[in-house]
Amino acid sequence: MNIVIDRRLAITACAGVAALPARSGPPLLLGAPVFLQTDDPRELAREARRLGYSAAYCPRARPDDRPRLRAIEAGFAAEQVVLAEVGVWVNLMEADPARRKENLQKVIDGLAVAEAVGARCAVTICGSFNPKVWYGPHPKNLSQEFFDAAVENARRIIDAVRPGRTKFTYEMMGWSLPDSPDACLKMIRAVDRAAFAAHLDVCNLVNCPERFYRNSALIEECFRKLGRWIVSCHAKDLDWIPEMNLHFVEVIPGRGQIDYRAWLRALASLPSPVPLMLEHLRTADEYAEGAAFLRRTAAELGLRFA
Repeated sequence: MNIVIDRRLAITACAGVAALPARSGPPLLLGAPVFLQTDDPRELAREARRLGYSAAYCPRARPDDRPRLRAIEAGFAAEQVVLAEVGVWVNLMEADPARRKENLQKVIDGLAVAEAVGARCAVTICGSFNPKVWYGPHPKNLSQEFFDAAVENARRIIDAVRPGRTKFTYEMMGWSLPDSPDACLKMIRAVDRAAFAAHLDVCNLVNCPERFYRNSALIEECFRKLGRWIVSCHAKDLDWIPEMNLHFVEVIPGRGQIDYRAWLRALASLPSPVPLMLEHLRTADEYAEGAAFLRRTAAELGLRFA
């Protein structure tokens, strides 16, 4: 069986996003991990700027280390680099009660750090009932039980910190709730906290051929339904490896089929810039290639990154 993927299918699938006008306001924000071997926040921010980035992942910090938190906020502000997110990748659905409580506290601490340094958000996933892989698939990950537990966890995390300038977010997943823009919107309404927002990773939502081929439409739907809540985004790309079953693989942006013209236009349509953060690549050269593709695509659309 020979499958031929045509990028034009993705680019033309959603005229709504393609027709969005370029925003004349502030430039877009782009970030990625940096490979400089230092723990000094100002040096990390300078390295991000040297690489042409205007956003960054927050360096590691404890919520009780006030001097370091102040140094992180001051160092990145001095270099005009936005702190996009504090990632806390743990399983909030852990079966063992003690470990689940420990994981919940880690996310509370991450949100406290995000609030202290002025990051746009703290982000995790809802978790998984999978007993072997903390983020893996499980039939109950799409259940009402899972949804209710995720809502309760979000409320507990937010209420423990009561943030005023940052947000708490769940990353959407293809095999766990929230697995669609509608599911994310439903969760936002159910959590019912002003500090609960949306984190967008389009590649995580591509879990079938229709979403792969029509990812432009998926991007448009995400921004149409969730735009006012989106606080940070992950930048990746997807390709399809032809096999006898479905196999999507993450690749460097520009080497796959995700319609970044639609994505960048959608980002540019928001009232204020939202960070677009490269992730899951292996080397500095791979990140440089992905960033170059994004900058080149933005320039073709009359947009630019700060």
